[in-house]
Amino acid sequence: MTKLFSCLFFASCFSMQAAENQKPNIIVIYTDDQGYGDVSALNPEAKFKTPNLDKLVEEGIAFTNGHSPDSVCTPSRYGLLTGRYPWRTKLKSGVMGAEGECMIPDGQMTLASLLKENGYHTGMVGKWHLGMDFPGTPKDRDWTQPIKDMPLDKGFDYFYGIPASLNFGILAWFEGRFAAVPPTFYTNKKKNPLYLDYRIMPPYETDSGPSKDPTRTVKKGFEVAEDFIDNQCLTRFTDKAIEWMGGKAEEAKAGKPFFLYLPYTSPHYPVCPLPEFQGQGEAGAYGEFVIETDYHVGRILKFLDESGLDENTLIFYSSDNGPEKSWTQRLEKTGHDSRGGLRQGKRSVYEGGHRVPFLVRWPAGIKDAGREWDGIVGQTDLLATFADVVGAELPETAGEDSLSFASVLLDSNSDSKRLPLITHANTSDENRYAITDGDWKLIMPGKNGKVELYDLSKDRSEKSNIAAAHPETVERLTKEISSIIAGGSTRPVATKPNDTPYWKDLTWMTAKEYEALSAK
Repeated sequence: MTKLFSCLFFASCFSMQAAENQKPNIIVIYTDDQGYGDVSALNPEAKFKTPNLDKLVEEGIAFTNGHSPDSVCTPSRYGLLTGRYPWRTKLKSGVMGAEGECMIPDGQMTLASLLKENGYHTGMVGKWHLGMDFPGTPKDRDWTQPIKDMPLDKGFDYFYGIPASLNFGILAWFEGRFAAVPPTFYTNKKKNPLYLDYRIMPPYETDSGPSKDPTRTVKKGFEVAEDFIDNQCLTRFTDKAIEWMGGKAEEAKAGKPFFLYLPYTSPHYPVCPLPEFQGQGEAGAYGEFVIETDYHVGRILKFLDESGLDENTLIFYSSDNGPEKSWTQRLEKTGHDSRGGLRQGKRSVYEGGHRVPFLVRWPAGIKDAGREWDGIVGQTDLLATFADVVGAELPETAGEDSLSFASVLLDSNSDSKRLPLITHANTSDENRYAITDGDWKLIMPGKNGKVELYDLSKDRSEKSNIAAAHPETVERLTKEISSIIAGGSTRPVATKPNDTPYWKDLTWMTAKEYEALSAK
């Protein structure tokens, strides 16, 4: 309790200091399916170089034990933006399509709404994948009508991007609530000559019926705009991000900062590096795609430097989950390990599924830059951290699983220790949960798996299950995870319970036990 009080007192002091100084611009760059080993500064054996990501490491802090909220796309984006574990909602597994009720309800605090309330311009450029309400149905669209239940309704002043992953369709260059060229054509996955996945590229068709295009891998089409092409995403997103930030630069210098959320589509399928990046590195098309991503991060850094905004801009860089299962072929053929030596990848409860690049650079704020921090942090923690950075108080009813790591930025000797972190497997077969407290990680039993306990300080690759040798640790962590999940929050404050009653994946406790813990 004394240590928790100390951390809270330090965070409060940090907030007061931040409030007295000019608030930083904040940029969150979020990649898609990028593994821990896909940053050359984090992986000495990487088969390609990422000089601009390495610059974030060298001039900031590399959080080497940083985790995404889930091991797949949609739920991680929810957790990042809300500071709340995604399985607290109705979405217990899988991802959303392009169209559907937004996972973030109106009125729920997000990074954007928090910062907007504290004087920030707020913009999003890139991939959303949390649900949107499109006008009409696929058979009866009216693209003269606005899109609803989307980023502009969740705290963002500006939006340019695409609704979801490229394989879900409704693809167009949306700006605000409309697309200049609406998605009135049809297509689907086509063969990718560069990789083992697919492409979304012309020619497109005028109806969704059976296709005569021999490159199409399925018959039925999804909606796409005539001018859309997959390999233009990174360039367009970076162009628009720089354009939007450029329009806010003078105000930022005068004291009204901006927040940019920039979720890229790479290196998620389709792996489609532009021609000028092909042939670079030694990890094939995938490596080339990460190299292209790194190039665009460099464009952001160059803009900040040339605009005089570099010093007081906080950049957070991370990924929504670990690498897609093609990491196995890549490791075998090229020797590049996208996991960085961790166990498994995307969708897994093991470290490779959710321990991801987690980098922060802020020249004016970070003390003793160029260091690593090995303590546990999660992407859900951004809400509380940004609240501290801008001198705001986080309401008790927001960010239930958000715990500030702001003291780590300010003090290289910080003894900050996070409360236990929950991670989650997300597969069609089994959705296991795990809890990590310090060096201990307990994986809960599932349909096909028994209890597993690992000491990550000695066994980062999770090779030796030592549950039988430490029954007291298993018992303690089982109580902790049950309390955090059923109790509705990680933060030691009164918050609302989960959105749903007991669900079947909580195999280690009964519905009655869940209800009892929820009522506390």
